[in-house]
Amino acid sequence: MKYDAQYFVGKFQMQLHPEGGWFKETYRSDEIILKEHLPNRFSDGRSFCTAIYFLLEGKQFSSFHRIKSDEMWHFYAGDALDVFVIDEEGKLEVIKIGSDLENGEKFQHVVKAGCWFASQPAKEHSFSLVGCTVAPGFDFEDFELAKANVLAKEFPQHKTIIRKLCKQ
Repeated sequence: MKYDAQYFVGKFQMQLHPEGGWFKETYRSDEIILKEHLPNRFSDGRSFCTAIYFLLEGKQFSSFHRIKSDEMWHFYAGDALDVFVIDEEGKLEVIKIGSDLENGEKFQHVVKAGCWFASQPAKEHSFSLVGCTVAPGFDFEDFELAKANVLAKEFPQHKTIIRKLCKQ
């Protein structure tokens, strides 16, 4: 049986994500890393790890944002997802998360803490269902949504893609 995006949205009772697309938290560790054992960028303790399902369909995109933890992306269903990553030195990399390994797609990829990143389905009339695992665990306090004009000023060499993939 072939599933569409709305099947997964309903099946997992996904909700809209502030950066774009749909998500459902599937795991949050009961154990906490205390603040004194975390890097200074964290204001309080964090769960050891968190995980979500994340879905983008059609022309939806995940707006450029960054978090304070590493985030591992995992491919599950649909077509490939393009993940655009701007590292701290300003290098842009486009990673294809998908199942066509012979054409450069990857089942998994880690976006390092502090990098700006955005994503969109590689095929406009498709969807991508992926998972995101964050360690130390995700907290919205660690989430920063980019403003296109500010990010484009910082990385003018990438202003076209930044303006395309920013909601603000």
